[in-house]
Amino acid sequence: MQIQLNGDNIEVQDDASVATLIARMDLGERRVAVELNLEIVPRSLHAETLLKAGDRLEVVHAIGGG
Repeated sequence: MQIQLNGDNIEVQDDASVATLIARMDLGERRVAVELNLEIVPRSLHAETLLKAGDRLEVVHAIGGG
Protein backbone atom coordinates (compact mmCIF):
# COMPACT_ATOMS: atom_id res chain seq x y z
CA MET A 1 0.00 0.00 0.00
CA GLN A 2 1.08 3.60 -0.44
CA ILE A 3 1.58 6.14 2.31
CA GLN A 4 3.19 9.56 2.41
CA LEU A 5 6.38 9.82 4.48
CA ASN A 6 7.92 13.24 5.00
CA GLY A 7 6.24 14.44 1.80
CA ASP A 8 7.27 11.47 -0.38
CA ASN A 9 4.99 8.64 -1.51
CA ILE A 10 6.38 5.24 -0.53
CA GLU A 11 5.20 1.65 -0.63
CA VAL A 12 4.89 -0.33 2.63
CA GLN A 13 3.57 -3.79 3.45
CA ASP A 14 -0.12 -4.07 4.32
CA ASP A 15 0.45 -4.93 8.00
CA ALA A 16 3.12 -2.26 8.63
CA SER A 17 3.15 -0.42 11.94
CA VAL A 18 4.84 2.82 12.89
CA ALA A 19 7.56 0.73 14.58
CA THR A 20 8.08 -1.27 11.37
CA LEU A 21 8.50 1.92 9.40
CA ILE A 22 10.96 3.38 11.91
CA ALA A 23 13.04 0.18 11.74
CA ARG A 24 12.95 0.32 7.93
CA MET A 25 14.37 3.85 8.17
CA ASP A 26 17.20 2.58 10.44
CA LEU A 27 16.00 4.86 13.23
CA GLY A 28 15.11 2.13 15.75
CA GLU A 29 17.55 3.23 18.44
CA ARG A 30 17.24 6.97 17.92
CA ARG A 31 14.89 9.44 19.54
CA VAL A 32 12.19 10.17 17.00
CA ALA A 33 8.97 12.14 16.86
CA VAL A 34 6.17 10.71 14.74
CA GLU A 35 3.14 12.57 13.48
CA LEU A 36 0.44 10.47 11.81
CA ASN A 37 -2.31 12.39 10.01
CA LEU A 38 -1.54 15.49 12.10
CA GLU A 39 -1.61 13.59 15.43
CA ILE A 40 1.49 12.80 17.51
CA VAL A 41 2.01 9.07 18.07
CA PRO A 42 3.61 8.40 21.47
CA ARG A 43 6.61 6.05 21.42
CA SER A 44 4.68 3.60 23.61
CA LEU A 45 2.14 3.17 20.77
CA HIS A 46 4.53 2.80 17.81
CA ALA A 47 4.31 -1.02 17.72
CA GLU A 48 0.53 -1.17 17.89
CA THR A 49 -0.26 1.73 15.55
CA LEU A 50 -0.94 0.15 12.16
CA LEU A 51 -0.64 2.16 8.98
CA LYS A 52 -3.41 2.46 6.41
CA ALA A 53 -3.25 3.32 2.71
CA GLY A 54 -3.07 7.07 2.23
CA ASP A 55 -1.74 7.83 5.73
CA ARG A 56 0.51 10.88 6.00
CA LEU A 57 3.48 10.61 8.33
CA GLU A 58 6.20 12.98 9.39
CA VAL A 59 9.13 11.36 11.16
CA VAL A 60 11.95 13.47 12.57
CA HIS A 61 14.91 12.51 14.73
CA ALA A 62 17.11 14.56 16.98
CA ILE A 63 20.65 15.25 15.84
CA GLY A 64 23.07 16.17 18.59
CA GLY A 65 25.90 18.56 18.15
CA GLY A 66 28.00 20.92 20.04
